[in-house]
This record gives sequence, structure tokens and C-alpha cells, in this order.
Amino acid sequence: MFPVFTLSLISGMFILVPLKYGQGGTTAVLSRREMNNLKGNLGMKKWFALLALTLLLTACGAQTEEFTPGEGMGMQGNGMMARHHAQIPEEYAGLTNPVKADETSLERGAALYITNCASCHGDGGMGDGPVGSSLNPPPSPIAHTSQMMADDYLFWRISEGGAEFITTMPAWKALDEQARWDLINYMRALGAGTVKPSGGMGGAAFDPAVQAAHQELMLSQAVEQGVITQAEADTFKLVHDAAEKYRIEHPEIANSGKDATEREAAIIAALVAEKIITQAQADAFPGIHDRLGTAGLMP
Repeated sequence: MFPVFTLSLISGMFILVPLKYGQGGTTAVLSRREMNNLKGNLGMKKWFALLALTLLLTACGAQTEEFTPGEGMGMQGNGMMARHHAQIPEEYAGLTNPVKADETSLERGAALYITNCASCHGDGGMGDGPVGSSLNPPPSPIAHTSQMMADDYLFWRISEGGAEFITTMPAWKALDEQARWDLINYMRALGAGTVKPSGGMGGAAFDPAVQAAHQELMLSQAVEQGVITQAEADTFKLVHDAAEKYRIEHPEIANSGKDATEREAAIIAALVAEKIITQAQADAFPGIHDRLGTAGLMP
């Protein structure tokens, strides 16, 4: 099935913008007043850029099958995890960022991000831009996930886009290499809180407190649904939070030459060695993580 994109004025009241992917589809209906408000907030230049990008993303969906959130790469309910553990192609494997994340690079990255990324990923990089709300699967919260992923992985995904993973992210290989590295520097700065979101597309900034609240809600739902026990929820929170803290304190691990699975295992082993978690907690964590993903409670 091919996607359909139409702009229709019905009785002078509504503009209909359907986006269709395979046999499924999503439809966003804006009143004229809402559309005019959006135009006013964005300005005509950004408005036309947003419309053009929406058309591009719709076209990108022409080859996709019906996609249920979280179902990708053979891991039901865990599409993002599958993407993060995918094998990096040889031409990208081992690449490290040669561009220093200084003020000049961040300024270039901000300009590129506002033009090319914010409409889907949001000004703050949390996957909540105005176009992103109509996409399935939704855009990644790159301000957060870029902290976890290696340079080579991020450069690959920006360069080649999401076709391999049945997502509508365009390929940005047309950007020169410095531009792509500048984007990576800026995305990571958004997640680290060293730059403030800008651009006017909308969307929240990364907030650790909000992330913690989301995790708490997810774990409580998992316990209520019988996916895990309360003791397992406590173990997951302890190990997950300790691993996140270790990752921030040891940024070199992202570019250690290991793949995502090996990096995670190395972090868990280090936490056991430093007596931050026990071996029993380390052994239990992967199984709990997998059950949460299979249940569709983790992205």
C-alpha cells in the first residue's frame, strides 16, 4: 500500500493531513485556526520547511509494512533495543568523532539540528517534535540515547537513516562528514544539559527527573501486570541507575571498540567489581530487562 498525503479544505473548517504506512495509518486533523496558529508560531520559512519534511517522510514510508510500536528486528515490544544492538556496517565500525565539541561545533550543530531534526525529534531531542507525533515508530529521544551509543553507531544512523529498521528517518549522507559530527556533538550536549534547546518547533528538554518518573511508572505497571515482582523492579532500578551513572562518569566506554552488548556487559562487570551491585543482581538484570521489553513496557 502506498501512502497518501492530501491537503483538503472541508466546508471551510478543517485541513486534513493523512499519513498512511502500509495497511495501517495515522490521521492528523487541524482546524484552520490551529493551522494558522502553527504557521504564526513557526514563521512562514519554518512552516514550509515543516510541510516539505512531512511530505518527504510520508514518501519514505512507501516501502514499509504495517508496524506496531516496539516491533522491529525480530524483538517484539523492544524495537529501540534491537536498533541499539544492531551490527554496525564495516564502513562505519570503529569511527570516532574527530570534531571537538567546542562552541563553534555546537553552533554549527544547532543550526543543522533546527533545520533537519527538530521537527521530528523536538527542540530538546526527546522525540516529541510536531511531525514526530504522527510517525510509527516514533522518533528516538536522541538527547538521551546519544549518551549511551558510540560515535560509530550515531554516525552510521545519521548517515544511512532508518530504512533498515523500518522507520521513516531520512538518510543525511548528503551532509558532509563535519556536519554529521557537529550534529552528534549537539545532540549529546542537549542530553548533557550544556546547551539550551532552541528553534521554536516545540518539545521538552531532557530532564533526568522526568526520566526517573517515567521509569518509576513503567516499573509499577510491570509489577501490576505480573511481568516482574517488586523485588525484581527494585533490582532493575538499582542496576539500571548505577549503569547510567557509570556510563556518564566513564564516557570513554562508548568508544571502547566493543559493541553495545559487550559495553553493557563490561559496565555490569565493573559495577560488580566495585561492589556497587552484587553478582546475583547482575545475573538477574538481563532477564528482567528482556521481560520488560517483550511486554512492550520498554521502547
